Amino acid sequence: MLLIMREILKNYRFACLTICLFLFASAPALALPLKEDTLHQSALAKNDTLRLFIIGNSFSQNASKYLPQLAAEGKHPLKIGRAELPGCPMERHWRHAAAAEANPADSNGMPYKGKSLRTLLSEDKWDIVTIQQASVFSSDSSTYYPYARNLYNYVKSICPGAEVVIHQTWAYRSDDKVFGQTSPAPHKTNAKDAEEMYLKSRAAYHKIAGELKIRILPVGDAFWKVTTDPARQFKKDTSFNYANPVYPAVPDQTNSLHMGYRWENKKFGYDGHHANTAGCFLGALVWYSKLFHESPQKLKYCPGGVSAEFCSYLKKVAAKE
Repeated sequence: MLLIMREILKNYRFACLTICLFLFASAPALALPLKEDTLHQSALAKNDTLRLFIIGNSFSQNASKYLPQLAAEGKHPLKIGRAELPGCPMERHWRHAAAAEANPADSNGMPYKGKSLRTLLSEDKWDIVTIQQASVFSSDSSTYYPYARNLYNYVKSICPGAEVVIHQTWAYRSDDKVFGQTSPAPHKTNAKDAEEMYLKSRAAYHKIAGELKIRILPVGDAFWKVTTDPARQFKKDTSFNYANPVYPAVPDQTNSLHMGYRWENKKFGYDGHHANTAGCFLGALVWYSKLFHESPQKLKYCPGGVSAEFCSYLKKVAAKE
């Protein structure tokens, strides 16, 4: 009888050990937690289409302009949804969302071509949702509160499986006359130059990303690397007559990533905020690198108006971000 009891006990212990090992290996809840971006890498391996939703403004339009072409060459099926409004900061996106929640019939809650943010987010099972601050407020960290977290929580409540990432926007061109806000009214101040705007906006984006525990699309960093590269940085053309320009002449703007000086309907104008073709391409390269976890250096695509040599350089910059 004693021998029989010992054998039963032995078999019982073996069975318990086997069950424990099986549960540990098969149950995700018992495994070590994965970072959110790692989880999405695994998800995308099973789903060949990346469903990307962008909450932003013209800067997000700039940065994602050439993303479809890059994704196509890299054989990454891509679907993009958008909730973008000109110059729109986080505060306004949130205000529209709150209006729609309070009253779904309120037109103030449907600024995206007659649709609300909830409606757009509910139209598909998005893999990644991006948020960003309007460039003019990006260097003032106070303007992100409480709107960044509000938007993050709102997105996750509608798309619990989506990864939220933040798009780090860029500083204005060095020859701009006014730079981003650094402190709010009634004692409003602005960055004194492009460097201060870059440093303070970078700090603000990283602070928010750290608090929300989300990834960054570091387009602003990539812009600044080009801007400060002695061999590549834009330098203002001091020989051009800016006071009395003659159509269709424009100053030398070699290596600029911003629109800069141009003629529109024979009117001489300047835009040191938005990205030109090269800047849009650099933004898309950074997004490609971070969204697909893949170096863009192997890609051959280069948009018209940008030299093959400069395209190659921009790919190297983006690959290092």
